[in-house]
Amino acid sequence: MTSRSPIELFVAGAGPAYTDRPGATGAAYLLRAAGSAILLDFGQGSFPRLAAEIEPSTLDAVIVSHLHPDHFIDLVPLRHYLRYQLVPPRRMRVVGPAALAERLDALHGEAGFTAASLDVRSVAEAGETIGSFAVQARRVTHTDSSFAFRVSVGSAAGLVYSGDCGRGDDLVPLIRPGDTLLAEVSFGPGPVPPGAQHLDGPAVGRLAVATGVSRVLLTHILMGFDPEETVASVRASFGGEVSFVWPGDRLAI
Repeated sequence: MTSRSPIELFVAGAGPAYTDRPGATGAAYLLRAAGSAILLDFGQGSFPRLAAEIEPSTLDAVIVSHLHPDHFIDLVPLRHYLRYQLVPPRRMRVVGPAALAERLDALHGEAGFTAASLDVRSVAEAGETIGSFAVQARRVTHTDSSFAFRVSVGSAAGLVYSGDCGRGDDLVPLIRPGDTLLAEVSFGPGPVPPGAQHLDGPAVGRLAVATGVSRVLLTHILMGFDPEETVASVRASFGGEVSFVWPGDRLAI
């Protein structure tokens, strides 16, 4: 039997690319366990909430799922903070798609902008250890280089984060029975428009049943969709715990 995970989740941001929900800052999920801390994604406006929760320079790494700005743009304030706020300046390990540093440099029109404070390297698809965490990655359908991640400590159940994902089946190889699934549900109870490459509640429900997760945490819902209807659309097939996460939430995984 899989033991309970020691991971603590703090939601620094859970919003999509655009929203009318006040305070719905972009995707950013802080995981802490056994003295280590990592951040999954770092979307728009999430730096202040993160900085109020943890000294940002003490993160073991920031892990970026893909190169849409609502998942990485607050690396810019992090870069400035590390370079100008701290004496002496500090550096941060960042893991993401291969073009991440190039994208940040281009945003500022400055070669070396990123490297001044961020040590960026590509996602290790074979898996890696970051502090106390075992991190596994798998490419998912969304952009040309998008990843989902499973984060665990020891033999305990883990957290599987979908990032943005257009096919629930892409996540199946990552998930182990008993894991917690943190899934984007951009189009609420559905349906997803053709070609949008995102998930909806029914797709998440089917995935949860097929993989035997213990709990589903929903996030990244677009404006115009109802959270309660979305939860109900997941529960239509999945009998376990289902809830949304919102900025400021704290959960034991």
